[in-house]
Amino acid sequence: MEVRPTRLCLVRHGETAWNAELRLQGHLDVPLNLTGEAQAAATAASLATVHFAAVYCSDLQRARQTAVAITRNRAAAVEFQDRLRERHYGAFQGLTYAEAEARFPDDYRRFKQRDPHFTFPGGGESLAEFAGRVEGVLADLAASHSGQQVLVVTHGGVLDIVHRLAAGKPLDAPRDFTIPNAALNWIEYDGTRWHLVSWADKRHLEASRDELPNA
Repeated sequence: MEVRPTRLCLVRHGETAWNAELRLQGHLDVPLNLTGEAQAAATAASLATVHFAAVYCSDLQRARQTAVAITRNRAAAVEFQDRLRERHYGAFQGLTYAEAEARFPDDYRRFKQRDPHFTFPGGGESLAEFAGRVEGVLADLAASHSGQQVLVVTHGGVLDIVHRLAAGKPLDAPRDFTIPNAALNWIEYDGTRWHLVSWADKRHLEASRDELPNA
């Protein structure tokens, strides 16, 4: 008997004021701006006829607001998980990329180079630790929803790790794919590994920002 793949639709949260300011959010709880609210509504409309067996979401406000908009007319409850949060950027959180580079030039260089073992000052996560967290939650979703279709609302850094895992790209390779706010990203698990189905679909959006650095 043919085994149906497990399919995930992953959505980066809508735009925030800090996205527009090129400011690192990390675990800080920043809400959507008006553009982000409109993007969440557009994403909801684009997925209105798509069935999901379950919906998972980061517990940070910008993701929660996006997920609530998408699921407003759905019976499925949203399960909020802190494992779907953005990477913890330590002392970089709240700074613009330019401010972080000026205040922590050596640390910023390692961040930009995607050093897997670099840990941010102030208690942040290394890229290797972050990737382990993301890969762990994906494995749990695949095990819990074999053969089903699931919606995941999360963050740009998480999607960076997801794309690399599904495409077989190393953590330290330069980013050659986009991660727009509120775009649709589909991956499948065949029982052995993840595969890309489609990425950065933003046809439902008037405009969408990808302000994320290579890191």
